[in-house]
Amino acid sequence: MTDGEKKAAIIIAGVLLIIIGVVLFFTLTPDGRKEWNNAMYDLHKVDDATLYSTRKQVEDTCRSMMSSYTSDLMTYNQYKDSDNAEKQGWAEQAKMRANKTAASYNEYVLKNSFVWQGNIPDDIKNSLDYLD
Repeated sequence: MTDGEKKAAIIIAGVLLIIIGVVLFFTLTPDGRKEWNNAMYDLHKVDDATLYSTRKQVEDTCRSMMSSYTSDLMTYNQYKDSDNAEKQGWAEQAKMRANKTAASYNEYVLKNSFVWQGNIPDDIKNSLDYLD
C-alpha cells in the first residue's frame, strides 16, 4: 500500500467515524434527540403554515363546522319558544349540538391559528358563540 493509499484510507476511516458518531449522537443521546426533534418540529410547522393543502383542509373544516353550527342555531331559534313539547325537545337537542360544535370549532381554530398567522379569511370566524 502506497503513502497515498494509506492517507486515503485514513481519511475515509475518519469520515466514517464522524458519520457514525453523528448518527449515534442523534439516535442515542437525549441532547441529540432533542435537537433532532426540534429541527423536525420546526420543519413540520413551516410545512403546515405554507402548504396550500394544509390551509385548504383547515379552512374547509372550519367552513363545515360553521355550517353545522348555523343549521343547529336556526333549528334552535325556530323551535325554542314553541308550545309543543316535542318541538322544544328539538330546540334543546339543536342547542346541545350547536354548543358542542362551538366548543370543537373554537378549539380547532386555536390549535390551527398558525396556518393563518393573523390573516384569517373573511368568511371564517375567530370563534363561535355558545347558546345560553
